[in-house]
Amino acid sequence: MKKSLAAALLLGAATVAGFAPFDIFPLPFATLLFLFMLWRGATTAAYAALIGFCWGLGFFLTGVSWIYVSLHDVGEMALPLAAAATALFCSCLALFPALTGYCFKRLAARSPLADALLLAGLWTLGEWLRGANIAGFPWLSLAYSQTGWSPLAGYAPIIGSYGITFLLVLMAGLVAFNWWRGRALLIIVALLCVGGVSRAIPWTKQTGKEISVSLLQGNIPQSIKWDPTRLDLSFDTYRRLAKDHPAQLLVLPETAIPLLFDEIPPDYLRDLNGPNALLMGTAARTASGRYANAAMAMTGGSVDGGYAKSHLVPFGEYVPPGFAWFFDWVRIPMTNFEPGQNQKPLSIAGLKMAINICYEDAFGEEIIRQLPEAEVLINLSNTAWFGHSLAQPQHLQMARMRAMETGRPMLRATNTGMTAAIDANGKVTDLLPEFEEGALTVDVQGYAGATPFVLAGNGGALLLAILAMMPAIMHRRRAAR
Repeated sequence: MKKSLAAALLLGAATVAGFAPFDIFPLPFATLLFLFMLWRGATTAAYAALIGFCWGLGFFLTGVSWIYVSLHDVGEMALPLAAAATALFCSCLALFPALTGYCFKRLAARSPLADALLLAGLWTLGEWLRGANIAGFPWLSLAYSQTGWSPLAGYAPIIGSYGITFLLVLMAGLVAFNWWRGRALLIIVALLCVGGVSRAIPWTKQTGKEISVSLLQGNIPQSIKWDPTRLDLSFDTYRRLAKDHPAQLLVLPETAIPLLFDEIPPDYLRDLNGPNALLMGTAARTASGRYANAAMAMTGGSVDGGYAKSHLVPFGEYVPPGFAWFFDWVRIPMTNFEPGQNQKPLSIAGLKMAINICYEDAFGEEIIRQLPEAEVLINLSNTAWFGHSLAQPQHLQMARMRAMETGRPMLRATNTGMTAAIDANGKVTDLLPEFEEGALTVDVQGYAGATPFVLAGNGGALLLAILAMMPAIMHRRRAAR
């Protein structure tokens, strides 16, 4: 028993190497295969749940270790408290694979094909539940490990990231449960071939004019960013970068200038990009008297429109009920933002842009709310909170998935990395080094059209997951009669 739990823990940790920055995309298939064999051999549903919990604990403690970096190294929380908070958070996330293991053991039909389909459906629904609510955390969805060279990435514009997760789990399950090995191989080869062909299909097409864009990376350390005595550092850094890297559109990252937007001197804003367009991340007052984590669009010093972040981070951007004492204790600046509602793309420099801030680009179905009207996706982030960790390459990997799902280029302007340009096929075409001051100047053209995912959202993957569970459920019903 102990060996199985230890193996599950190690398998979970090893699975992280399938994601950025390691990108060993076949590895999750292999580790899942062995996990499913452990589940199949579990004597009880409770033990299957324990195996799933150990796998999840190894997976999340390794994969989101940047939570500890954020709390301790950047947030200066005491080591024991930061370690305990990280362990608790990862333990909560591990409950999802534990639930999957439990339900699989209770519903398994002892039919290799039915069980492989059941497991694919359960796992997909578990991942969706993990990221579906306002406090959801879809980070490290299995699909992101397939973003690079994997043929499964070709399914992104059709059934989205959850659909890719379904297919990956299904393939591992077919092999793990020895479903007529020859047939399993044929199914896997067929799925990979269809995915490879799909990658070559132009789901969207270029439209409109091409513009030059400069994405600024100020590299302002989080430890001094909000220090009032160091405010000039932010002003001077972005003024210098803007002067040295002119473009038709200048983009500054999330809360680039640590002031409310109406407190930033108008002359400074006019100087940043002259008569051209400017998009900057900032904190802005709302009509209700609160403030929002926002992006403001300007031309020649005049405001053209704005976007307020709608998917807020609990504890980072809003106060969950009963936790006001926590914020009084840690004194985190600018919390309890007001979320934006029902927002449309912004017309900037002749292009319609779907703005998303921070980890909003982890939620594919929220991104498509501004499509197909939007021609370009643009993300403003401040990942300085996560220091030198896995967070930044993982975040870039999710942005690539959003580009593939929507058939739109994605531009990312970040404070410390990874500032990047991603084409409509999810390929990173330009990238700034992490933790260096700089600017990335690129030419971008808008795209028009709607992929199947833009039209259906996660509905296709969820329907697939539910239907896949039916054979095992019906088998169990017949056996119970």
